[in-house]
Amino acid sequence: MSNVIIPQLQEKMSASVDALKRELVKIRTGRASLSLLDGIKVNAYGSQMAMDQVGSMTIPENNMIVIKPWDPQLLPGIEKAILASDLGLTPQSDGNVVRLIIPALTGERRKELVKQVKKVGEEYKIAVRNVRRDAIDTLKKMKKDKDLSEDEVFRLQEEAQKQTDTFISQIDEIVAGKEKEVLAVG
Repeated sequence: MSNVIIPQLQEKMSASVDALKRELVKIRTGRASLSLLDGIKVNAYGSQMAMDQVGSMTIPENNMIVIKPWDPQLLPGIEKAILASDLGLTPQSDGNVVRLIIPALTGERRKELVKQVKKVGEEYKIAVRNVRRDAIDTLKKMKKDKDLSEDEVFRLQEEAQKQTDTFISQIDEIVAGKEKEVLAVG
């Protein structure tokens, strides 16, 4: 049983880092990215469909996304979905395609986004620490139940801490990279 705890801990912490990456991709940086549209659902044919399922999406310029629906009747639904999202972007339609112009970020907006990035990073650090705490609680219970020796518990706790430090530093690197991306002008 004790040989399962550290791999489980690593798996959960790794999942947290992956979730952080997915979360940070959604934060706008002033550059067009198709990942901004991830999670936006369009009401099409009576059901909710992902944006990439209703049309083709391209980035013709670094500050513009163009969505060309496969069925022109879906244009109003695409526009409504974008307006209802928390992107804060206004879609422009010419009857054939929807254009999203990504405005350049102001210095103040960049600072707000950096705060948001740091906050998200901190939430994921807490998640990683909670995984460590749960693993250590399990180890203490195993020691109490005499399933593990005190030396073994101590060794596994040290290993859990090393893993935690490794994943926390990964989160710090990812957050620093995103901050740099947000603060980059042009």
